Amino acid sequence: MVFGGFAAASLAARIDDAKPALMVTADGGSRMGKPILYKSLVDESLRIAEHPPKHVLIFRRGLDPQMPVTAGRDVDWKEMSQQHAGAQVPCTWLESSEPSYILYTSGTTGKPKGVQRDVGGHAVAMAASMRHIFCGHPGETMFTTSDIGWVVGHSYIIYGPLIAGMTSILYEGVPVRPDPGVWWKIVQDHKVSVMFSAPTAVRVLKKSDPAWLKKYDLSSLRHLFLAGEPLDEPTHQWISEGLGKPVIDHYWQTETGWPVLSAMPGVEKTPIKFGSPSFPVYGYDLKLLRESDASEAGDDEKAVVVIEPPLPPGCMTTIWGDDERFVKTYFSTFSKKQVYTTFDWGIRDRDGYYFILGRTDDVINVAGHRLGTREIEEAVNMHPAIAECAVVGVADPLKGQLPMAFAVVRDAALVADPAARMKLEGEIMKTVDQQLGAIGRPGRVFFVTLLPKTRSGKVLRRSIAALAEGRDPGDLTTIEDPASLEQIRNALSSTQTKGNP
Repeated sequence: MVFGGFAAASLAARIDDAKPALMVTADGGSRMGKPILYKSLVDESLRIAEHPPKHVLIFRRGLDPQMPVTAGRDVDWKEMSQQHAGAQVPCTWLESSEPSYILYTSGTTGKPKGVQRDVGGHAVAMAASMRHIFCGHPGETMFTTSDIGWVVGHSYIIYGPLIAGMTSILYEGVPVRPDPGVWWKIVQDHKVSVMFSAPTAVRVLKKSDPAWLKKYDLSSLRHLFLAGEPLDEPTHQWISEGLGKPVIDHYWQTETGWPVLSAMPGVEKTPIKFGSPSFPVYGYDLKLLRESDASEAGDDEKAVVVIEPPLPPGCMTTIWGDDERFVKTYFSTFSKKQVYTTFDWGIRDRDGYYFILGRTDDVINVAGHRLGTREIEEAVNMHPAIAECAVVGVADPLKGQLPMAFAVVRDAALVADPAARMKLEGEIMKTVDQQLGAIGRPGRVFFVTLLPKTRSGKVLRRSIAALAEGRDPGDLTTIEDPASLEQIRNALSSTQTKGNP
């Protein structure tokens, strides 16, 4: 399953990694009332892929009347379903360790990682989490406001609620169209008992009149769960008070497939602490280790969030087709201990509540969507005017983080004129759109003649991000050329920051 917002090149990369025998797509999707044509995107991706599937099964929604069809390859869903109407398909029994699916997540190398899940452990994790964490019961309804191309939708639109015997709602749309009450009308009309969304969506709703939260009958709703990115305390408090319902923040990853940190109302009623995803879930031996020596951190001390193996059922079993990368990526951060690394910073307060503080690596979280900065950098570098660039995640009040690009131009004269800068920035945005899709587009592109690096040539991304957020860039004793940092400061404070292309 692949998110529909990717560009053809990104889709082709995933096709070549998975080497599928069959591809399934609709002719198009809808976003803010506008059609997004999937089939033309698929055709382009198959044209450039080295391992295209033999067949493409197409569900026509009537969104692309002019949709091209490739004879011998493209198969119509309606025709196929009529041809096989009434067919009896026996259950195929699998070993519990057989792969159930691949879901791609961003990495720091620019090459997507195919997270491989098993069959038995995944089913166990889904069934247990629906009972003990989400408190969903057979015959009830669950509404998860996600996309099944992301792990939240995969686990809790498709597998989790259906395994639990619940009705699951798929909603194609945004939280404010046709009005900011649309989600709550769905809760009322379908008697939703469990709802799952993301902090970014709630921050969008915060811009609307809070009366929308009270307009509809929400008596069926027991809990609202939020995940995908750190939930700030003011947003947590606002939605809790607005709904008058328990709002449970919880933390997990594409790799784990289900919650790592969460309150567990199906096990024990514990107080909610705003801004915290509460406690480790059963099955996870969670630790906070100091980056310097892998020793365990104390209370209120920032450290790396890790899990002592073995990982519980439902977690990834490997990276598709690359066991070595699986071990090297997730179990080699600390030389003294073999632990699974989440690549997130965290702290634990004196009451035992955990707080997630952000990434330790070069992956950023934009509205709950994980993006590798390396992928965006490669896309920016494809523009002929750019010699190299660094992309960092900068704190954003709406999306959590926003990618910002700092690009070294081959010819400084290109950006001497403000109009030329704006034109080049627009061209780079289009280049990123073509390679990754709009989801990877930087919030801004700043132009410099050199990037701050260590003497060994490593770009100081954390220092760049700190400057972009107005923070202290930290220890700079290893920097090769201090003037490069001054260029970053000047770029951020200059007229480049005013207006968008």
